[in-house]
Parts: sequence; C-alpha cells; structure tokens
Amino acid sequence: MSDAVSALKGASFDGTVSVRDSGLQGMITLRGDLGSTKVTKAVKDATGAAMPGQREITASGDSGAAWMSPDELLVMVPYASATDALSKIDTALKGEHYLAVNVSDARAMFEISGAGVREVIAKLCPVDMSLGAFEPGAIRRTRMAQVAAAVWMTDAGTIRIVCFRSVAEYVYGLLCDAAEPGGEVGYFA
Repeated sequence: MSDAVSALKGASFDGTVSVRDSGLQGMITLRGDLGSTKVTKAVKDATGAAMPGQREITASGDSGAAWMSPDELLVMVPYASATDALSKIDTALKGEHYLAVNVSDARAMFEISGAGVREVIAKLCPVDMSLGAFEPGAIRRTRMAQVAAAVWMTDAGTIRIVCFRSVAEYVYGLLCDAAEPGGEVGYFA
C-alpha cells in the first residue's frame, strides 16, 4: 500500500497573498435531513463542532462541518481520523435515510493568507467578497473560473478552498496568477 500524498505535495507561492497546498485533509460528504436531531448529534460526535447553518462552517479544533446544500454537509476531520469519523457517523445514523462517503482522496484543499485574500477570490469567483457579505464562518459553494470549488474564511486574512483533486493543479495556477504582484485592484483595501 502506498503512502497518501496531497494533490500538489505541499506546493506554495508567495505573491500579494501566500498560496499553499494545505496537505491531506479528512473529508466526508454527508447527505440527509440536516434538521434531524440524529444528524446533528452525529456531526457533533464526529467533529466536536455544532451543526452549521445555511452557508456557514463550524469548527472545533482541527475538525468541522460545512453547509454545502439543504441536504448536504462536508464533514472535515484530520486525515488519519476520516475512517473512524465515518464509522461514528454510520453507527449514529443507523436506521436513518442518509449517505456518508469518505471523499478525502478525491479532494484537494488550499489556503491563501494575507491582506489581499478578498481580492484574489473576487478575481476568480462570482462571490460578494465585501466586508459584511462574506466574513469568517461563511462558506460559498461556487465556481472558480471553470471548476467547482467551496470557499470559506477561517479569519479576516485567511481563506480555504476545496476543489476536486483532478483540477488541483489548475486551481493552484489560478490562485497563483490572481496573487501575482502588480495585479492589485485595491477594491477591498
């Protein structure tokens, strides 16, 4: 059995913001009735985080849950814990109508940090990145140029992006290009 590696093996770029491959991340797609107390408890037991509201992400340490659609969450845990977290979810939801799948190896995660993170994302995604419209704890499932992505703020100067692993190199290139010095617009300054 081979050792798991992230899509871009820790690639990083420093421009107007820092862009980096975040490494391996445990991710579970959970679909079901998000209003169910069993689902809420399963998410809490697997992550320690509360159930997120619409277009929100909640976190507890290095785990969390992100609202992806009215019946879908992205459950995030350390990579080595994904199998155990999935087992906890399956046990907690026995008898419920749900779907839970470990998608850790099918996704890639990037982190951009620095004062210009709002501008970099605004160049690539049709998301209102203005103060008040997009704040820490908010998540958007959107398009990044030509591919699907989920984007959220962990703090005022840090944004994380999840995409399919198959397009990780393309997304990394987009982020690096948008972060090239000299391309600043200054709209969010």
